[in-house]
Amino acid sequence: MSMDHLIDTLRPEIAFPITDPTWIFFLVLVIILFAPIVLERLRIPHIIGMILAGVMVGEHGFNLLARDSSFELFGKVGLYYIMFLAGLEMNMEDFKSIRGKAMVLGLLAFVLPLGIGIWTNLGILGYGLTTSVLLASMYASHTLIAYPIVIRYGINRQRSVSIAVGGTAVTDTLTLLVLAVVSGMYKGEMSDYFMLWLILKVIVLSLVIVYAFPRIGRWFFRRYSDQVVQYIFVMAMVFLGAGLMQFVGMEGILGAFLAGLVLNRLIPHVSPLMGHLEFVGNALFIPYFLIGVGMLINVKVLFGNVDSLKVASVMIVVALAGKWLAAWLTQKIYRMKALEREMMFGLSNAQAAATLAAVLVGYSIVLPSGERLLNEDVLNGTILLILVTCVISSFITEHAAKRMAVGDVDLEDDKRKEQERFLIPVANPETLDGLMGLALTVRDPKRTDNLVALSVVNDSSDSVKQELRGRRSLEKAAQISAAANVGLRTVTRFDLNITTGILHTAKECEATTIVIGLHNKSSIVDTFYGNLTENLLKATYVQVMVARFLIPVNTLRRIVVAVPPKAEFEHGFMTWMTHLCRMSGQLGCRLHFFAHPQTLGYISGFILKRHKDTRAVYSELEDWDDLLLLTGQVNYDHLLVIVSARRGSISYDSSFERLPVQISSYFNNNSILLLYPEQKGDPTETLTFADPRGWAETQYYDRVGNWIYKWLKKNT
Repeated sequence: MSMDHLIDTLRPEIAFPITDPTWIFFLVLVIILFAPIVLERLRIPHIIGMILAGVMVGEHGFNLLARDSSFELFGKVGLYYIMFLAGLEMNMEDFKSIRGKAMVLGLLAFVLPLGIGIWTNLGILGYGLTTSVLLASMYASHTLIAYPIVIRYGINRQRSVSIAVGGTAVTDTLTLLVLAVVSGMYKGEMSDYFMLWLILKVIVLSLVIVYAFPRIGRWFFRRYSDQVVQYIFVMAMVFLGAGLMQFVGMEGILGAFLAGLVLNRLIPHVSPLMGHLEFVGNALFIPYFLIGVGMLINVKVLFGNVDSLKVASVMIVVALAGKWLAAWLTQKIYRMKALEREMMFGLSNAQAAATLAAVLVGYSIVLPSGERLLNEDVLNGTILLILVTCVISSFITEHAAKRMAVGDVDLEDDKRKEQERFLIPVANPETLDGLMGLALTVRDPKRTDNLVALSVVNDSSDSVKQELRGRRSLEKAAQISAAANVGLRTVTRFDLNITTGILHTAKECEATTIVIGLHNKSSIVDTFYGNLTENLLKATYVQVMVARFLIPVNTLRRIVVAVPPKAEFEHGFMTWMTHLCRMSGQLGCRLHFFAHPQTLGYISGFILKRHKDTRAVYSELEDWDDLLLLTGQVNYDHLLVIVSARRGSISYDSSFERLPVQISSYFNNNSILLLYPEQKGDPTETLTFADPRGWAETQYYDRVGNWIYKWLKKNT
C-alpha cells in the first residue's frame, strides 16, 4: 500500500452539511461566541446576529449544518425560556397597576392585525375565509424575541415593558385559541361545544398552575437549598406547565409563561437562583433557538417566486401596521410617552413562535381538493416575515432600551441618594445564608459596592483554626453574591475582641448598616441578645439588623412590622422604611404595619410618596404593651420585624426590656428581624465616668425636648 493511499484512508472525510453532533455543537458555540462580538462593531443587535448566522449556516445559506433534532430540542427549550423569563422578570406589583393597559394592548394587537389581515387576505391575495382567518391570526401573534435586550439594559421593570409582556400573553392566548379551533375543524375534533370546552380546559388548567405551583415551589425551596437542585426543579416546573398546556390542546409557550408568573415571588430578582436561570438561558438555550429560527429562513424567495414575494410583502406590511396601530392607540388612550410606544411596538412586532406553529399546522392540513390549507407561498412568506419582523423588533427595542437606560441613570443622579453600605459579620455558618439573603433583598440594586462580608479572628492560640473557618465562610458568602451577580468585598480582621473588630471595620468601610444573626443562648446565665449584640448596640449608632430565619428568605409570604410610638422622629426612620419596602418588592410580600395611629400616618405617607407600588396594610397598635396581640397575626412563613430602639432614644420605652422574654415565649417558632434604627451623633462622645455606658439622661431629655418642639409646632 502506497503512502498516499494510507494518508487518504486515515484522513477523515468532511461532508456538508455536517451531521456529527460534536461538530454541530462546536460550531453553534463558535457562532454564539463570535456573532455578538462581530456585530457589536457594526452596531447591530446581538439577536439579529444569531438569526443571520443561522441563515448563513443553514440549508438555505452555505449549508454548513444540518438542522438535526438538537435544534428542535434546544430550540423548544429556548422558546420556553424566553416566555418563562418574561413572566419571571415581570414586576407583579407594577403589573397589577397596569394590567388594564396590558389587556388593552393585547386586545388591540390581536383585533387590528386580525381584522386588517382578513380583509387583505380575501381581497388582495384571494384566499378562502378559513385560510384568511388562520393567516390573519399569524399577523396577530408575536414572540418576545427582543426581550433579552431589555434584560441586558436592566429596564425589564419599566411600565411599557410590563405592558408589552402582559399584552403578549393576551394576544398569543387568543391566537392559539384560533389555531386550536381551525386545527380541530380539520382533525374531526370539532363539535358544537368544542370552543367552549377548550376555553374551559385552559381556564381550569391555568387555575391549577396558579394555585398549585407556588405551593409546591415554596415547599421545595424550604427543604432543599442546593442551587443545582433548585435550578433543576424550576426547569421541571416550566416544562410541566408547558406539557400540561399542550395536553389540553394549546401551545406550551402559554404554560411556560404562566409558570414564570407564579414562581415570580419565590425567585427574587437579585438572588443566586435568578442569576443561574438568566445565565444558562442567555448563554445557551435562547441563542440556540434563534440560530434554529435563522436556519428556517430562505432568503432566495426575494429573487425567486413572484407569488411568494407578493404574499410575503402583504404579510409584512399588515403585521407591522397592525402592531404599530395597537401601540399607538394604547399610547394615546393612556397618554403615555412616545418612547414607551416605541418600546411596546419593538417588543410586540417580532413573529416567531406562534407564527411558526400556525403555519406548520396549516401547511400540514390537506383539503378535500388536494390543496394545502396554507400553501408553499404562505410558508415562504412566513419565513421572510419572521426575518424582517425580528430584525425590526431588535433594532427598535435596542434603540428604545438605550434611551430608557440613559434616562434611568439621569434620574438616579438627580435623586443623589446617600451612600449606603452593609457590613455582614459571618461568624456562624448556619446563619450565613439568611444574612446574605437579607442583605441582597434590602440593598440598593443600583449600587455595585455596597456589601462587605467580615470575618473577625480572635488573636489567640487557636487563631489558625478560626481563620480557616472564617475564610470558608467568606468564600461561601462570595459564592452567594457572585451567583446573584452582585459584588462583595471580603475582609478578614485579627482583633482581641470581636465587637471592636466589627466596629473598626464598620468605620473603615463607612458601613451604614450592620447585619448580624440572633444569638443562640448556650446556658441559663447567657443573655438573650448575647454580649456581642449588646456591646455593638451600645458602641455604635448606625442601623443594626439582628436576624433569625427559620425558613429561606425567598419563601416568606408576609412581613409583619411592629413599630413603637414616635419611631417616625428617629433619624433612621426613612432608611429602615426604604429597606423594608425594597424587601417587600423583591420578595413580592405584603407589608403589614402595626403602630400607633399617628405613626401609621407617617408610614403611609412615606410609602405613598416614595414607594407607591409597595403593597401595605395598616393596623392600629395603641399600646406597645399589646405586642402579644401579634401572636395571632404571625404565621410560620411570615417574618416578624420589631422596630426597637436604643436606650435614651426618642422612641425608647421601658417595655423594650420585656422583648427577650416575649420573643422567647411567644415568637420562638417565627422568623424574627430586630431592627435598631440609625441615630445621630457618636456614642463615644457621651461616655463619662458618671455614665460609662453612654446612657446620659441629658441626651434623653434633649431628644424629648426636640420631639415636643416638633409636636407643638405641628399642632400650632
